[in-house]
Amino acid sequence: MGERMRRWLRDWRFVAVEAGASVVSVILFCLGLALLPIMLITGGVLLMPEAVKALRWWSDIARDRIGKRRGEQIFGSASVLPNRSTIDERLRFAFSRSAGRDALWLTVHALPVLFITLTTVLIPFGVVNSLAVMFYWQFAPADDPITAPYPVTSWELAATMPLVSIAYAVVSWWLIPAVARLLTWISARLLAAPPKTLLAERVDALTLSRAAALDAHASELRRIERDLHDGAQNRLVSVVMMLGLAERALETGAGDALAPLRRAQDAATDALAGLRRTVHDIYPPILDELGLEGALASLAGRSVVPCTLEIDDVRRVPAAVESASYFVVAEALTNVNKYSEAAHVVVRVSRDDDRLLIDVEDDGGGGATERPGGGIAGIRRRVEAFEGTLTVTSPAGGPTQMRAELLCGS
Repeated sequence: MGERMRRWLRDWRFVAVEAGASVVSVILFCLGLALLPIMLITGGVLLMPEAVKALRWWSDIARDRIGKRRGEQIFGSASVLPNRSTIDERLRFAFSRSAGRDALWLTVHALPVLFITLTTVLIPFGVVNSLAVMFYWQFAPADDPITAPYPVTSWELAATMPLVSIAYAVVSWWLIPAVARLLTWISARLLAAPPKTLLAERVDALTLSRAAALDAHASELRRIERDLHDGAQNRLVSVVMMLGLAERALETGAGDALAPLRRAQDAATDALAGLRRTVHDIYPPILDELGLEGALASLAGRSVVPCTLEIDDVRRVPAAVESASYFVVAEALTNVNKYSEAAHVVVRVSRDDDRLLIDVEDDGGGGATERPGGGIAGIRRRVEAFEGTLTVTSPAGGPTQMRAELLCGS
């Protein structure tokens, strides 16, 4: 009996929480109706995407709440609105099927669910009220008697209140668990994205990830070509020219051949150093020698701004992910050293199942923005190539926080 009572109390608490959440849904529903004419006048480009983002936020909270109730995770749409989105992207986001599904859930949650939950959650209070009526009915005005659930105007009618109380108790004992199950089922059906939708979004995400990977690969090839052309190639041309001068000096006997040979040796040394840097930028050998933790410790030690490295036991991850993680941290520290004017920076690396989490936080002046071709854009391109996400928060006055999540397998 004690366990059944605890389950009943959990069900009542769940229905009460849904009643409170329904009040918020009613407010959002009314705001949506009030703003709908403005949204239609502007073609849905300005306010509609922002309204859908707010609706997505509220429905995601409901998915988490209902998922915990059911003991499973409820997946909604994974599509997001980019920060710098085009008109077509905003319209697709605003009028997507997932937005329509969330709007349908809000309508149901705001109207019938509010009435059902408020009615159900108040029934147990009828038990207490019916018993109390036996004592205070006599103090009510004769022309306005207590009604619970029928007018009580005599001691004989008051004596029937315990029976009414028992009826309320029986109804609430049966009704509240039934309503809790019904609300859970309806909410799960409305909030969960269909398998076909999840599969289509997964395909789209893989397509975008593949495109990002190809773009990152092409960008790396262009960078390597530029480094070889501007660095090692020019120095090797100088080596050939110096050797040619030395050869001519030896053939003619005019002039000193030693000086051009020394300059050729210096140019060859510079070219070799440039080649080593280029190879290092493709895949740092330190990753093979020390692993990701040692390589990041080396980066932290070379940082101009004092850097603290906090790394959990992330174990070994695929070499491509290690390389991307290394360059993400390297580029982030480069940005901190160049632009942040920070006194300290913290790099945290951890693992959450199949995701590698990289957090870089500095105490600088903030105000970091993502520019095309800039450092943050390069980091984002690397991260998205592994179906990862990048979040940068940099308010004026600081601090600047950057979080990168990369898929690394289980």
